Amino acid sequence: MEKTLVILKPDAMERKIVGEIISMIEKKTYTISHMQIKELNDDDLSYHYAEHKDKPFFPSLASYMKRGPVVVMVVEGENAIKGFRKLTGATDPLDAENGSIRGRFALTKDENIIHASDSPESAEREINFFVHGKRQ
Repeated sequence: MEKTLVILKPDAMERKIVGEIISMIEKKTYTISHMQIKELNDDDLSYHYAEHKDKPFFPSLASYMKRGPVVVMVVEGENAIKGFRKLTGATDPLDAENGSIRGRFALTKDENIIHASDSPESAEREINFFVHGKRQ
């Protein structure tokens, strides 16, 4: 059984669509084995988005992610990483399939509702950090 880390971003909380997104996850027969509501801080974001820290869009990304609480989940299932990325949809909602989470709910590329791990290595690192408080 594969695991992936999923974050429902502040706009999902603000728009009160967390339940609808969780329903989509469960209808695909994934199991949510961990869920918590969390406020992210600068340290969390610098670690999580380390590859983007020096890019010009990082300050606005950090501001967006600190705007309000997020829902952090560990989602499990067969081929959970690849399958969940498909369910999530393309980063730009204009490119996302209509039935995907971003296709249904995201309004802009910058505020795109959801994060999902992109590889087994990222999933392990992200789960260790967000769930167990461990840095690799």
